[in-house]
Amino acid sequence: MNNNCESELEDIREKLDDIYREVRSFTEDTSRQHLESILAFVRSDYSDAMEKHLVADAEIGLSKNMVKKCERLDQCRSIFTDMLQKNAALIKQPSVDSGLIDKKRVEIKTLRKGMPYGKCDICFSEAIDLFEKQVSLMQSLRTYDTNKDKKEDISLIPAQSAIDDVLDPLCHKKRFEILKAVCGQSMSFSAFSKLTGLRGGNLLFHLQKLLDSGLIIQQHERGDYMITGKGFRIMEGISAIYFSIIPEDN
Repeated sequence: MNNNCESELEDIREKLDDIYREVRSFTEDTSRQHLESILAFVRSDYSDAMEKHLVADAEIGLSKNMVKKCERLDQCRSIFTDMLQKNAALIKQPSVDSGLIDKKRVEIKTLRKGMPYGKCDICFSEAIDLFEKQVSLMQSLRTYDTNKDKKEDISLIPAQSAIDDVLDPLCHKKRFEILKAVCGQSMSFSAFSKLTGLRGGNLLFHLQKLLDSGLIIQQHERGDYMITGKGFRIMEGISAIYFSIIPEDN
């Protein structure tokens, strides 16, 4: 990638960071209706830039993290690139069917079963991570929502999964502070350190908890962290519950 492309990509990343901060800040002090109007504006005016960002991110990730000494490198990279480019194009759609995303996940798993080497797991892991990052952005923009048209049934909540994926990641004050802060903007490791008073491995432990639970993602290696669609919906739910049971004068 030449210097001009790298510069252009960096400009896109900066614009996207500004968009994320603007969108997240609206969640703190405006109604859901206003938030939806802002998201609609972002989707209509910045979809091309976001698609370009996702495609470039995929190219960089595959080039950097796939196994270099492999006879199938060029063939597999071409397959992954095509898959991720087509998935990135979905960011321009007003709504993405959850069945389509599920189908793509099955296709990736099926493709992996046909690969001959144990080291193939490394390349497939990178491709899957890039794919899920794209899906997370769709969730953040609310173009992809797995909960649409589903009736809620408390009896169907799996206890252990709810504890592992929702309650445990949020039961620590520092992790809750991190997730609350990132609702309003993307943040760096050093910013989290200043916010929480934690350093090094102690902070990394809590960030990894949130990463493993799918509540936040890291934009790039050593890049800023941002909330995922899952994390944002959980915080919205906590906010609704808290302010419905806590007196306003508190």
